[in-house]
Amino acid sequence: MLSARNRHNRQKWSNSAPARLGRPGDRAGRSPAAVGVRTAGGAYTSIHPLTNSGENAHLYAYESSVKAAFDAIVPTLKEVSALQHEAEFEKQAQQLARTRLGFELPATLLDDAWVTQLDMRSLFAWCLFETYRRFCDDVFTQDPLGDNDDGSFQNLLQECGFHTLDVSPCADGRLAHVIRYVLRLPYKAVRRRSYAGAMFDIDDSLGKWVETELVRFREGKPNTADAPTRYLKVAVYHHSSVDPQHEGCAAHGSDTRKAAEGGRERLLGFQQAVQNTYCCGASIDCLLIGMDTDTDGIRIHMPAANGDIDLDNPIDSLEVYDATARMSPAQADSWIAGHIEEKGGASLERGMARFIAYLLTNNLSQVEYVRSYYGGHYSDIGHAEHFIGAGIGFEEVQLRNLTFFAYLNTVEEAATDLDVGISIFSGLNVAHSLPVPIVVRYDYHGNVPGARERAEQHCRRVSAALNERYRDLSERGLLHTLQVVRDINAAGRIEILDCSVRTAATAGAH
Repeated sequence: MLSARNRHNRQKWSNSAPARLGRPGDRAGRSPAAVGVRTAGGAYTSIHPLTNSGENAHLYAYESSVKAAFDAIVPTLKEVSALQHEAEFEKQAQQLARTRLGFELPATLLDDAWVTQLDMRSLFAWCLFETYRRFCDDVFTQDPLGDNDDGSFQNLLQECGFHTLDVSPCADGRLAHVIRYVLRLPYKAVRRRSYAGAMFDIDDSLGKWVETELVRFREGKPNTADAPTRYLKVAVYHHSSVDPQHEGCAAHGSDTRKAAEGGRERLLGFQQAVQNTYCCGASIDCLLIGMDTDTDGIRIHMPAANGDIDLDNPIDSLEVYDATARMSPAQADSWIAGHIEEKGGASLERGMARFIAYLLTNNLSQVEYVRSYYGGHYSDIGHAEHFIGAGIGFEEVQLRNLTFFAYLNTVEEAATDLDVGISIFSGLNVAHSLPVPIVVRYDYHGNVPGARERAEQHCRRVSAALNERYRDLSERGLLHTLQVVRDINAAGRIEILDCSVRTAATAGAH
């Protein structure tokens, strides 16, 4: 169904790169042509029959506002630094901060600047943490993401033969938006746990499966235990089409094949773990998705007839977009269904085929999003995260290249993920004498006795362990932590416990 030209132009499994297009992070080389059409008001209209241009405009406005807030920190602090020996420095600095950042700086960090050098590292960390706090408050009080209807999604999921969607993307910040943007799913209705290389913890997933099935049995949520639905586990690995040899998954040495094989190994291992432990392996379905972090296009690998995952038989959403761009909506839907049937063969269950079509169609909006607003691929093709998120939570982070995730209960169990994150930030921040900011967070259920106290203990223990593991950075002022908790049941804001940036305000509040 794909033209010879499209088949020729799309890279498959080869890691042989074309001539280097530029340094990582730069917009380099030729971009695919932007396909959106700019209106008089500055927005883009969709030309693909299945994309949602209104949602694209809304999500772009939100992404732009949040990124602008974080991106304003460094240039603002550069101006503050230049003012530190001026008359009325404190007054000028606060005015600048209010105007550019939307908040004032801690007075204790400014007052003695005339005697000693201004502590720019502490100011940087404090500003980043304060921006994060404000960002979280907006998400939990305003719902700026305009999430989809959870009930409708759950109905569709069950109609496709599933009751739970559990997604494990790579912890790379370039995949942080995979739920709400790339796949256009309601993030509150999807379990997301990120791991370096998408190498998720099988025991953690097994525990979540047990919890899910127990709730189905005892409470009938999201459906009863006797309903003929399955638990759908998804792993999302990634690759780079602009610079495949350097900007792929660091955990797999930018080797796309290894990244895909690693995801498949974990998925099948999880399925086997359920089978060996509970004889319920048939109640697990697995799906492997590859994501191009430059274009946000996805590859969905077809489940094989023998229960394996066929790495050499993916459906590429960029190819689907090009093949259906000039069709009517009905024609495009029919083409996609036929393409999935052709790829999946007779062994592909109808419900899974429908869900794959749903994901592909959703992703077409994101493909157009990147083509319209970013000229075909992002300019920051490399890492550009602002902080590391360590602990349990962070559901509000649904934006690309904002956060590197390290989900953990102890530093030891997530040492690999943390080391990858520190390595990334050594290049992003430490190389420029800026500290690594780490938000240590534990969400808890307020209706469970002692849950809050345990969350606080987790924060303190993990923060201490981080400072110990990366003692050299910590002692040089190149690692700062913010400790936060959140009551999930209260559906409220995050609560700040402590901050390594010592100010007069740091006493249970930030």
